[in-house]
Amino acid sequence: DNDHVQAGQWLVRLDPTDAKIALEQAEAQLAQTVREVRTLYANNRTQGAQIALREADLARAQADLQRLQDDVTRRQPLVASGAVGQEEFKHATAQLAAARSSAEAARAAVLAAREQLAANQSLTEGIAVDQHPNVLRASARVREAYVALQRAELQAPVAGYVARRNVQLGQRVPAGSPLLSVIALDQVWVDANFKESQLKNLRIGQPVELSADVYGKNVKYHGTIDGLGAGTGAAFALLPAQNATGNWIKVVQRVPVRVRLDAKELVDHPLRLGLSMEARVDVSQTDGRMLADAATAPQEVQTNVFEQDNREADARVRQIIGQHSGPAAARTAVSRADKLPAAPAPGALALAH
Repeated sequence: DNDHVQAGQWLVRLDPTDAKIALEQAEAQLAQTVREVRTLYANNRTQGAQIALREADLARAQADLQRLQDDVTRRQPLVASGAVGQEEFKHATAQLAAARSSAEAARAAVLAAREQLAANQSLTEGIAVDQHPNVLRASARVREAYVALQRAELQAPVAGYVARRNVQLGQRVPAGSPLLSVIALDQVWVDANFKESQLKNLRIGQPVELSADVYGKNVKYHGTIDGLGAGTGAAFALLPAQNATGNWIKVVQRVPVRVRLDAKELVDHPLRLGLSMEARVDVSQTDGRMLADAATAPQEVQTNVFEQDNREADARVRQIIGQHSGPAAARTAVSRADKLPAAPAPGALALAH
């Protein structure tokens, strides 16, 4: 408690064993996924070769069919004159029927190969390996596991002072349990609880002069009204009052008014949370608003301590994908037109599409 820490300084180190195992599993799954996706691209080339093979079988079957058809056409007139016997003609006719069946089977095989190629290309068309949905899903798991491992070493998001330290060495920490607080004393403000009867004179932007009991009346702080509360303290209490009975007594309510302090004065005389202060507002300036303007941009509070974890996780994902992506040709999306065989000639037997 009370130690001063800088932004990015480690505060607590948790046992990283479980996080390391989860990261190793995620990295192995990503490597396996990249290789499986590469197989999809390789199958496209295999299916293209299968189509070429099936079309060669179809061309051979069509040639046999045409030859047998010519044989039957020549023998048919000779049957009547007895130059060709009935048995020989029937044998040629049977061979023609078998050739027709073979040609139909070859056409069906070509059509099946084309459909199989189209089905495979629907999984890979237009994207590279590293942009495939399966790879992106596995990459996200690696990033998640990597960040979880890095956050086993808890870092201070901002510079400040340690307060309410609850964690002890060797303690088993349940998820979501608070370990300690880091108070940025250079970003504190004052909630001045003015009476509701005083609100008519208060405006946003009015100058405020404050004094703290911890330093006495000789030390003055200067600030401006940053906002007026949207409700009284009683309205947001755990058990808000319900004054609906007949013996109701009016009690003057207090409304929190936020006062922004001068950062330079806080450096010279730092404050602590929960201190008592006396605030005096110069109400002569009445051109401000009682409530904040919706067009006013809110003051953002952010930290860049954890950006390094995200960059390292992305670098680790790219490294794994590069190690298992193989040759550059395998990482290029195969276009549909490059792999589909040429259409048959007009005189050939066309496939139904």
